[in-house]
Amino acid sequence: ARVKSTTMATEADAPAALKEFPEFPGEPMSKSEYKKRLKMKQTEEKKAAKDAAKAEQAANAPVKEKSEEDEEADLDPTQYTQNRINKVNAEKAKGVAVYPHKYHVDTRITEFIEKYSTLADATNAEGVSVSIAGRIMSKRASGKKLYFYDLVADGKKIQIMADEGSATDYDFAKIHTATRRGDIVGLKGMPGKTKRGELSIFPTSMQILTPCLHMLPGFSGLKDVETRFRMRFLDLIMNNEVRDTFYIRSNIIRYVRKYLDDRDFLEVETPMMNMIAGGATARPFITHHNDLNMTLFMRIAPELYLKELVVGGIERVYEIGRQFRNEGIDMTHNPEFTTCEFYQAYADYNDLMDMTEDMISSMVYAIKGSYKIQYHAHGADEPPIEIDFTPPFRRISMVSGLEEALNIKFPSYDFATQEVEDFLKNLIKEKEIEMTPPYTTARMLDELVGEYLESQLINPGFICDHPQIMSPLAKYHRTHPGLTERFELFVNTKELCNAYTELNDPIDQRDRFDEQAKAKSSGDDEAMLIDETFVQSLEYGLPPTGGWGLGVDRLTMLLADKNNIKEVLLFPAMKPEMDNNTEAMAAMSVNA
Repeated sequence: ARVKSTTMATEADAPAALKEFPEFPGEPMSKSEYKKRLKMKQTEEKKAAKDAAKAEQAANAPVKEKSEEDEEADLDPTQYTQNRINKVNAEKAKGVAVYPHKYHVDTRITEFIEKYSTLADATNAEGVSVSIAGRIMSKRASGKKLYFYDLVADGKKIQIMADEGSATDYDFAKIHTATRRGDIVGLKGMPGKTKRGELSIFPTSMQILTPCLHMLPGFSGLKDVETRFRMRFLDLIMNNEVRDTFYIRSNIIRYVRKYLDDRDFLEVETPMMNMIAGGATARPFITHHNDLNMTLFMRIAPELYLKELVVGGIERVYEIGRQFRNEGIDMTHNPEFTTCEFYQAYADYNDLMDMTEDMISSMVYAIKGSYKIQYHAHGADEPPIEIDFTPPFRRISMVSGLEEALNIKFPSYDFATQEVEDFLKNLIKEKEIEMTPPYTTARMLDELVGEYLESQLINPGFICDHPQIMSPLAKYHRTHPGLTERFELFVNTKELCNAYTELNDPIDQRDRFDEQAKAKSSGDDEAMLIDETFVQSLEYGLPPTGGWGLGVDRLTMLLADKNNIKEVLLFPAMKPEMDNNTEAMAAMSVNA
């Protein structure tokens, strides 16, 4: 029984006989393998037949014609521009006025939004027709008989919903085939809202007023900082928030002007080119007058002229304008910048401190709606700091403030002595403060103040009572010999205002100018020269006067939340490009 059992197991384990099947000649296989292979073959044959049918259908299908816009999408920016120029020239050759002289606009987009935003969804302002214009920032087609556009002007946007049935006064197909993103268009039509509540104009007439010859950057906007500053027009087209910065700037200037006008100040204009670079300690730009054959300096401050006007009897006078200083370019300095300077007879620096607190704090509240602002001092990616403009502002006397911060005692408040100069040199060395020559007393004091006092002032604060050697145009302090009645307002550690009780003693003024001349001969090219005409005017009598200056650009940086001065200047100073603008445009991304 045991042998029989073994035999039966062996027969059961024997491999099935292999057989050759007609579908797979020369390939003997088991029946199970045959079934598997046959099923696989049938599946492949079905797939091949299906692919062949699809290919045949595609081959026989009519070729879809690419639109001009589809073809333009494959062009690079240079080719796109040339293509658009060719089309413009072709239209001119037909006698078409591609750039019309005038287009009547009866409603601005801001007015359109204000007047019609309350319309109910899916309704129109029946019987109303408006004429508006703006720039096309997006185009969307829904077939050949319906187009949607985003129309932008004055920083605001509405939708154009153009359907063929409403196009009673223009060639619908021609205009919408020719219109491109960036074009400026004019249109007449009915205001209304779509079913989705989108405020729109439904045009009966539409006209291209100015074609945009360049391919605009993608819908994500223009991000490259260099391109933004060099091509501010494109920056304003693409980045709507940029215009807000310059509205803030305009509001600051408007506020200062009204504040002073309401207090009976007279606004004046003084020369931009001077024979002497006076009114401040700074390195000037030099130019040449051909007819007079003389060297002139672009003004670094209007101060001396304005004080001469006070001598002449204009007791409250101010000027808002450009100054030019041939100094470094960095995040807070530009070679040309805007200031406001005013001079008020019979006022001193204490009066001006009170005025400054009132003007600046009330301006911040009027523009921002609060005394407290959020400012990204360390960049947009870092958390903001809070700056509180609530008056009164902190006041620090410069010399006593340095003595307290450094735990020192100056040998004398007469900072013109060699003893004080040597003391400061040793102090600079001891504190390991890096500065470049010349090591004049005024420059060393300025370095120490920046390091130990200005750094304390995030919220607005005054640094007062500067040494005479730092303030050649300020009046001596009435209670602290060697010092002056001067203050500077700092916010976020940066100087915003500079003011003082004006020096009106012509003899003292000449002595101060002499000290400046000595500093200049020592290598300080920011020191002043003697202005004989100004000294002569003082000899006729300058009444007790307070003088004040504000840096408009830096204040704009604070209120617009920008930490680069180039962001608040429409056309900042830039290093020249090696490549031309066409190559710069070609390098820009045009992808969304």
